[in-house]
Amino acid sequence: MASSLSHFPILLLFLSFTAFLSADSQSFIGVNYGQVADNLPPPSETAKLLQSTAIKRVRLYGADPAIIKALAGSGIAIAIGASNGDIPALASDPNAAAQWVNSNVLPFYPASKIDLINVGNEVLLSNDQGLISQLLPAMRNVLSALSAASLGGKVRVSTVHSMAVLAQSDPPSSGQFNPGFQDVLKGLLAFQRDNGSPFAVNPYPFFAYQSDPRPETLAFCLFQPNAGRVDSGSGIKYMNMFDAQVSEFYTLVGRI
Repeated sequence: MASSLSHFPILLLFLSFTAFLSADSQSFIGVNYGQVADNLPPPSETAKLLQSTAIKRVRLYGADPAIIKALAGSGIAIAIGASNGDIPALASDPNAAAQWVNSNVLPFYPASKIDLINVGNEVLLSNDQGLISQLLPAMRNVLSALSAASLGGKVRVSTVHSMAVLAQSDPPSSGQFNPGFQDVLKGLLAFQRDNGSPFAVNPYPFFAYQSDPRPETLAFCLFQPNAGRVDSGSGIKYMNMFDAQVSEFYTLVGRI
């Protein structure tokens, strides 16, 4: 297990959680930059706030040019996103992938430190078999477009998964991927291993609390003082739900 995990050290993004199991061995703190609100500060103010903190990474759900420009020169690494609706065109037409990169990466890089493109968000949960089958081809075409623009190895390509790709998750050492996603995930992991890109997942400790609404579970999910939980299979003691959820994926990625 130790040898397999060494290929996927972790990058943690807090607030709205996203965890990246990455081929590099560095750890960072970052945020997901959501835009579904009516009282958000302008991107320039947000960029200044981020620079005043220890935050080193930002994940955007899309590729808003105003936000990307605001982060120029900040040194903050940026993950941008292609939407689920973009996937069919990206998968079927290499020119569409090239145009996406030309529009959303090249005008801003390297002043804005874009280093990751997430193609889609929780695509496997869409239950759209056509879309699911197009995910990996879309990722390949985006990677090819980056390589053609001399950005291969500088900007990586991934996709973000839901915790619901798991069929079993408690305790972490017994985690299992949903059998229906197994083949797709194997293909994605092979692509990401070969290209050094991270495996990304949205862990939601709150949903775990919803399924087990006890006071001690709330403390465990909110990083508050608690007695912790011991994984009977591994003997590891977890002091919060986030660590336990991320550990599940370490275990599963190591198996595949």
